[in-house]
Amino acid sequence: MEHNKNGLPVVGISIGDLNGIGPEVILKTFTDQRLLKFVIPVIYASHQVISFYRKRLDIENFNYHQAKNLDEINPKKVNVIGCWDKEVEIKPGEINNDGGKYAAISLIKAASDLKAGQIQALITAPIHKKNIQSEDFNFPGHTEFLTKYFDAEETLMTLISEKLRVGVVTGHIPLKNVADNITKDRLGKKIGVMEKSLMSDFGIQKPKIAVLGLNPHAGDDGLLGNEEERVISPVVEEFKKSGKLIFGPFSADGFFGALNYQKYDGVLAMYHDQGLIPFKTLSFQNGVNYTVGLPVIRTSPDHGTAHGIAGKGIADETSFREAVLLAVGIINQRIGMDSATQLSF
Repeated sequence: MEHNKNGLPVVGISIGDLNGIGPEVILKTFTDQRLLKFVIPVIYASHQVISFYRKRLDIENFNYHQAKNLDEINPKKVNVIGCWDKEVEIKPGEINNDGGKYAAISLIKAASDLKAGQIQALITAPIHKKNIQSEDFNFPGHTEFLTKYFDAEETLMTLISEKLRVGVVTGHIPLKNVADNITKDRLGKKIGVMEKSLMSDFGIQKPKIAVLGLNPHAGDDGLLGNEEERVISPVVEEFKKSGKLIFGPFSADGFFGALNYQKYDGVLAMYHDQGLIPFKTLSFQNGVNYTVGLPVIRTSPDHGTAHGIAGKGIADETSFREAVLLAVGIINQRIGMDSATQLSF
């Protein structure tokens, strides 16, 4: 889909768990009217949900336009497309079936419009990974669902901030299964999609990527494990032979402790916590989750549903706002616009 006729991209926003902080951070984000200079937002939810949280949180400067479909959206306002007519009992802070049910309805409708080319990007508010499970959604998280929904050959969960870009070879799987899931083929594909994204989505002509080891001290020459010598190093060497700037494997603790991540355009970690603990330590409030490798653009905040603070008006919207800005920046980068100047407030 091209930009809207007024020159702005249209992005869809799935509401996430109705009882988590998703609705709050969405509303807080779009109280800043300056965002409407860059994007036409479309929230997939219901008038009832938006009205409930606007009143509960006493958010006065949030105005929106109700639309039945994308043909009816207002390019100068935040738009809400009704995905269900039923009145839903909203219980902020409670983890229940309704929270998961309507999160899935919102996500599937938004993903459908994204697949049809009617919106240009999707920003997903947080879901609760257990209560969303159903016949319609049987996946560990957004990344796995979207990978299958869009028939992507390979995707990479990547966390983005001004300080760091880190992807994970294995995502939402038990730690005991990590080593078996790190193969030469998978590692090569993950490096490939990261490099391609750094070029096409971030305008880096020859990306420099650091690959972390799996074991402590990157295996200590086989003393603490052989995955580095058997799998990781050979893949890195193959990329080097083809002229790629791929380096490693590095010992993860020393790599981050010595601030070596600052020397690279991207970092590839072997498993979830190896990459996300340092990332969230450095960039928790403004980090963004970006699904690299999809044929479409999807971003999300780097936090969860935070039911413990839902409905209290204290959730920080910074990460969600950055997710919106990153999505728009990638859209603009792909069509040759200068995203840095486009999105400067």
